[in-house]
Amino acid sequence: MTFSGHGLVRDRVRHRLAPWAIVTTDPHPLVQDRDRYAIRQATADDLEVLGDIERAAGRCFRDLGMDAVADDDPLPMPVLAGYQREDLAWVCTDPAGRVVAYLIAELVDGNLHVEQVSVHPDHAHRGLGRSLIDTAEERAAAAGVPAMTLTTFRDVPWNAPYYARCGFQVVDEADVTPGLRAARDREAAHGMDRWPRVCMRRPVR
Repeated sequence: MTFSGHGLVRDRVRHRLAPWAIVTTDPHPLVQDRDRYAIRQATADDLEVLGDIERAAGRCFRDLGMDAVADDDPLPMPVLAGYQREDLAWVCTDPAGRVVAYLIAELVDGNLHVEQVSVHPDHAHRGLGRSLIDTAEERAAAAGVPAMTLTTFRDVPWNAPYYARCGFQVVDEADVTPGLRAARDREAAHGMDRWPRVCMRRPVR
Protein backbone atom coordinates (compact mmCIF):
# COMPACT_ATOMS: atom_id res chain seq x y z
CA MET A 1 0.00 0.00 0.00
CA THR A 2 1.28 3.43 -0.84
CA PHE A 3 0.13 6.99 -0.76
CA SER A 4 2.25 7.57 -3.84
CA GLY A 5 2.13 10.31 -6.40
CA HIS A 6 2.95 13.18 -4.07
CA GLY A 7 4.72 15.42 -6.58
CA LEU A 8 5.40 17.87 -3.78
CA VAL A 9 9.11 18.51 -3.48
CA ARG A 10 9.53 21.06 -0.69
CA ASP A 11 12.71 22.83 0.31
CA ARG A 12 11.77 22.69 3.99
CA VAL A 13 9.09 21.58 6.43
CA ARG A 14 7.07 24.67 7.22
CA HIS A 15 5.47 23.74 10.54
CA ARG A 16 7.30 22.35 13.53
CA LEU A 17 5.54 19.80 15.72
CA ALA A 18 8.60 18.75 17.72
CA PRO A 19 7.33 20.09 21.07
CA TRP A 20 4.75 17.32 21.22
CA ALA A 21 6.59 14.57 19.37
CA ILE A 22 7.30 11.49 21.45
CA VAL A 23 9.97 8.98 20.53
CA THR A 24 8.99 5.40 21.26
CA THR A 25 10.27 1.96 20.36
CA ASP A 26 7.25 0.15 21.80
CA PRO A 27 5.24 -1.91 19.30
CA HIS A 28 2.00 -0.25 18.24
CA PRO A 29 -1.04 -2.15 19.59
CA LEU A 30 -2.26 -2.95 16.07
CA VAL A 31 1.03 -4.57 15.07
CA GLN A 32 2.14 -5.94 18.42
CA ASP A 33 0.81 -9.41 17.64
CA ARG A 34 2.00 -9.42 14.05
CA ASP A 35 5.43 -11.00 14.56
CA ARG A 36 6.64 -8.04 16.59
CA TYR A 37 6.58 -5.30 14.00
CA ALA A 38 7.23 -2.00 15.78
CA ILE A 39 6.65 1.68 15.05
CA ARG A 40 9.00 4.47 16.09
CA GLN A 41 10.03 7.90 14.94
CA ALA A 42 12.50 7.92 12.07
CA THR A 43 16.18 8.56 12.59
CA ALA A 44 18.66 9.99 10.11
CA ASP A 45 20.01 6.49 9.53
CA ASP A 46 16.58 5.35 8.28
CA LEU A 47 16.23 7.85 5.47
CA GLU A 48 18.18 6.14 2.71
CA VAL A 49 15.86 3.14 2.62
CA LEU A 50 12.66 5.21 2.43
CA GLY A 51 13.07 5.91 -1.26
CA ASP A 52 13.55 2.19 -1.94
CA ILE A 53 10.31 1.44 -0.07
CA GLU A 54 8.40 4.05 -2.07
CA ARG A 55 9.72 2.74 -5.38
CA ALA A 56 8.79 -0.84 -4.48
CA ALA A 57 5.34 0.18 -3.25
CA GLY A 58 4.73 2.25 -6.38
CA ARG A 59 5.27 -0.62 -8.80
CA CYS A 60 1.68 -1.80 -8.36
CA PHE A 61 0.46 1.34 -10.15
CA ARG A 62 1.69 -0.21 -13.42
CA ASP A 63 -1.08 -2.77 -13.13
CA LEU A 64 -3.55 0.11 -13.50
CA GLY A 65 -1.73 1.72 -16.42
CA MET A 66 -0.43 4.50 -14.18
CA ASP A 67 3.21 4.20 -15.20
CA ALA A 68 3.87 7.88 -14.55
CA VAL A 69 3.02 7.35 -10.88
CA ALA A 70 5.15 4.22 -10.67
CA ASP A 71 8.05 6.13 -12.21
CA ASP A 72 7.63 9.22 -10.02
CA ASP A 73 10.83 9.98 -8.16
CA PRO A 74 10.76 9.59 -4.37
CA LEU A 75 11.20 12.69 -2.27
CA PRO A 76 14.85 13.84 -2.22
CA MET A 77 16.94 13.02 0.82
CA PRO A 78 17.16 16.66 2.00
CA VAL A 79 13.36 16.89 2.06
CA LEU A 80 13.02 13.61 3.94
CA ALA A 81 15.68 14.84 6.35
CA GLY A 82 13.58 17.92 7.01
CA TYR A 83 10.61 15.81 8.07
CA GLN A 84 12.87 13.66 10.24
CA ARG A 85 14.48 16.63 11.97
CA GLU A 86 11.06 18.06 12.76
CA ASP A 87 9.86 14.72 14.22
CA LEU A 88 7.30 14.39 11.45
CA ALA A 89 8.47 11.01 10.16
CA TRP A 90 7.65 7.58 11.54
CA VAL A 91 8.88 4.16 10.45
CA CYS A 92 7.73 0.59 10.99
CA THR A 93 10.36 -2.10 11.46
CA ASP A 94 10.02 -5.84 10.90
CA PRO A 95 11.04 -8.47 13.46
CA ALA A 96 14.64 -8.22 12.23
CA GLY A 97 14.67 -4.46 12.83
CA ARG A 98 14.59 -3.50 9.14
CA VAL A 99 12.51 -0.49 8.12
CA VAL A 100 9.68 -1.72 5.88
CA ALA A 101 7.15 1.14 5.97
CA TYR A 102 7.04 4.84 6.77
CA LEU A 103 4.83 7.89 7.10
CA ILE A 104 5.68 11.59 6.84
CA ALA A 105 3.35 14.45 7.70
CA GLU A 106 3.11 18.20 8.21
CA LEU A 107 0.64 20.77 9.49
CA VAL A 108 -1.67 22.15 6.80
CA ASP A 109 -4.42 24.59 7.79
CA GLY A 110 -4.10 23.52 11.40
CA ASN A 111 -4.54 19.81 10.68
CA LEU A 112 -1.95 17.02 10.49
CA HIS A 113 -1.59 16.33 6.78
CA VAL A 114 -0.30 12.90 5.75
CA GLU A 115 2.13 13.68 2.97
CA GLN A 116 3.23 10.12 2.27
CA VAL A 117 2.69 6.65 3.66
CA SER A 118 4.31 3.68 1.96
CA VAL A 119 4.59 0.00 2.86
CA HIS A 120 6.98 -2.36 1.12
CA PRO A 121 4.87 -4.90 -0.82
CA ASP A 122 6.65 -7.79 0.90
CA HIS A 123 5.04 -6.61 4.14
CA ALA A 124 1.62 -5.53 2.84
CA HIS A 125 -1.73 -6.62 4.31
CA ARG A 126 -0.45 -6.64 7.88
CA GLY A 127 -2.07 -3.40 9.06
CA LEU A 128 1.20 -1.47 9.00
CA GLY A 129 -0.11 1.52 7.07
CA ARG A 130 -3.14 1.86 9.31
CA SER A 131 -0.94 1.55 12.39
CA LEU A 132 1.37 4.30 11.15
CA ILE A 133 -1.64 6.55 10.60
CA ASP A 134 -2.96 5.78 14.07
CA THR A 135 0.47 6.49 15.60
CA ALA A 136 0.59 9.89 13.91
CA GLU A 137 -2.95 10.54 15.12
CA GLU A 138 -1.91 9.85 18.72
CA ARG A 139 0.69 12.60 18.44
CA ALA A 140 -1.87 14.94 16.85
CA ALA A 141 -4.32 14.27 19.67
CA ALA A 142 -1.66 15.07 22.25
CA ALA A 143 -1.12 18.43 20.55
CA GLY A 144 -4.81 19.27 20.27
CA VAL A 145 -4.77 19.04 16.47
CA PRO A 146 -8.40 18.54 15.38
CA ALA A 147 -8.05 16.37 12.26
CA MET A 148 -5.84 14.51 9.83
CA THR A 149 -5.98 15.18 6.10
CA LEU A 150 -4.49 13.77 2.91
CA THR A 151 -4.83 13.90 -0.86
CA THR A 152 -5.00 10.68 -2.85
CA PHE A 153 -6.24 8.96 -5.99
CA ARG A 154 -10.01 8.54 -5.92
CA ASP A 155 -10.28 5.29 -7.89
CA VAL A 156 -7.14 3.37 -6.89
CA PRO A 157 -8.26 0.55 -4.56
CA TRP A 158 -5.38 1.02 -2.11
CA ASN A 159 -5.80 4.78 -2.05
CA ALA A 160 -9.15 6.53 -1.40
CA PRO A 161 -11.17 3.32 -0.76
CA TYR A 162 -8.49 2.14 1.67
CA TYR A 163 -8.40 5.44 3.53
CA ALA A 164 -12.19 5.40 3.72
CA ARG A 165 -11.90 2.09 5.57
CA CYS A 166 -9.44 3.82 7.90
CA GLY A 167 -12.06 6.43 8.78
CA PHE A 168 -11.22 9.21 6.30
CA GLN A 169 -14.02 10.92 4.40
CA VAL A 170 -13.83 12.76 1.09
CA VAL A 171 -13.91 16.53 1.54
CA ASP A 172 -16.49 18.28 -0.64
CA GLU A 173 -14.87 20.62 -3.13
CA ALA A 174 -16.62 23.58 -1.51
CA ASP A 175 -14.99 22.69 1.80
CA VAL A 176 -11.43 22.19 0.59
CA THR A 177 -9.21 24.50 2.63
CA PRO A 178 -6.62 26.81 1.04
CA GLY A 179 -3.68 24.64 2.04
CA LEU A 180 -5.25 21.50 0.61
CA ARG A 181 -6.18 23.35 -2.56
CA ALA A 182 -2.57 24.48 -2.90
CA ALA A 183 -1.44 20.87 -2.48
CA ARG A 184 -3.82 19.78 -5.23
CA ASP A 185 -2.51 22.57 -7.48
CA ARG A 186 1.07 21.37 -6.95
CA GLU A 187 0.04 17.83 -7.74
CA ALA A 188 -1.67 18.99 -10.93
CA ALA A 189 1.46 20.87 -11.96
CA HIS A 190 3.36 17.61 -11.46
CA GLY A 191 0.95 15.74 -13.75
CA MET A 192 -0.91 13.83 -11.05
CA ASP A 193 -4.30 15.18 -12.16
CA ARG A 194 -4.34 12.78 -15.11
CA TRP A 195 -6.32 10.57 -12.72
CA PRO A 196 -9.03 11.87 -10.35
CA ARG A 197 -7.71 12.90 -6.95
CA VAL A 198 -9.58 13.86 -3.81
CA CYS A 199 -8.92 15.45 -0.44
CA MET A 200 -9.85 13.40 2.60
CA ARG A 201 -10.21 14.20 6.28
CA ARG A 202 -10.46 12.19 9.51
CA PRO A 203 -11.26 13.81 12.86
CA VAL A 204 -8.66 13.12 15.51
CA ARG A 205 -10.22 10.82 18.09
